[in-house]
Amino acid sequence: MTAVFDGHNDLLLRLFKAPEKREAIWLQGTEGGHLDLPRMRAGGFAGGLFAIYVPSPVLEDLDALHDAMHEPPYDVPLPPLMRADAALGVAMAQAGHFHWMERVSGGAFRCCRTVAEIRAAMAEGVIAGVLHMEGAEAIGPDLDALHLFAAMGLRSIGPVWSRPTIFGHGVPFRFPSGPDTGPGLTEAGVALVAECNRLRIMIDLSHLNEAGFRDVARLSDAPLVATHSNAHVVCASSRNLTDWQLGAIRGSGGMVGLNFATVFLRPDGRDDPVMGWEPVLRHLDHLIGALGEDHVGFGSDFDGAVVPRGIGDVAGLPALIGALRTHGFGEALIAKLARENWLAVLERTWGG
Repeated sequence: MTAVFDGHNDLLLRLFKAPEKREAIWLQGTEGGHLDLPRMRAGGFAGGLFAIYVPSPVLEDLDALHDAMHEPPYDVPLPPLMRADAALGVAMAQAGHFHWMERVSGGAFRCCRTVAEIRAAMAEGVIAGVLHMEGAEAIGPDLDALHLFAAMGLRSIGPVWSRPTIFGHGVPFRFPSGPDTGPGLTEAGVALVAECNRLRIMIDLSHLNEAGFRDVARLSDAPLVATHSNAHVVCASSRNLTDWQLGAIRGSGGMVGLNFATVFLRPDGRDDPVMGWEPVLRHLDHLIGALGEDHVGFGSDFDGAVVPRGIGDVAGLPALIGALRTHGFGEALIAKLARENWLAVLERTWGG
């Protein structure tokens, strides 16, 4: 079975929303969703970035969001900016769930901070987890909390999800739309980039708007990485990357993780899992053509999105690998897409 390292999932949010069921969710796999320990093993999930994500205090109307995405065009209003003091407790709780996953896994899951640790875990058949933050709401302008989370194992951070933060502005849930939707990084955002570079924490560009992307590209000395994004030329979502952005990522030695969310895969932008492999393959072909075969991987968005029925959940990863083989991808390229490109870019970002 092909081992896969995945650039993005939202399992920690599932655990946070139902802490009384977390053993059933993580260990037993009896609570639905996309990810749990038994299905990770079944699907060849060898490791990945596990995202801390803080929902808005005013709960997003997810049903309305999905309804809008099922019938494009759409332009969904974003929640307002959150203060760090409102977000920190939630982020800490999710970091706690991450470390709990290791404690109760019986040695099947390990929190990793370096590529050497990831490779060692994978060699032992242990799932390698890396702590990520999707939206930096829990980080205040003094950046003290960034150091706190770094001590807990944080190795990757997105300055924004989609709502604005004190650091910058995300793209809205809008289709069709380009990513040029607002201003760039704030002064606090400039400081965040500099401190992440100093700490060798990867900066995730997936939700950042074009102006913010350009600012990071200008300021950062690290590879440009979008952990879970697709090609705008195939699906004209504001969340997808234009060819200019892909060129900047390639020039920096960065990479893109293919997002499995149907709204970012399907050319019609619909939140509908009934689809074949053709859109997935079109995105991969375009990303490989624009970035080169050493700069593309997977960023599933498992437990955070509607995914194609052919994948279904993490146990469906072998079906995806099979589709790549049928498409004509050789084993060397599949190994790069599945894991080796991620490990290489993390090594270029974090150092040895």
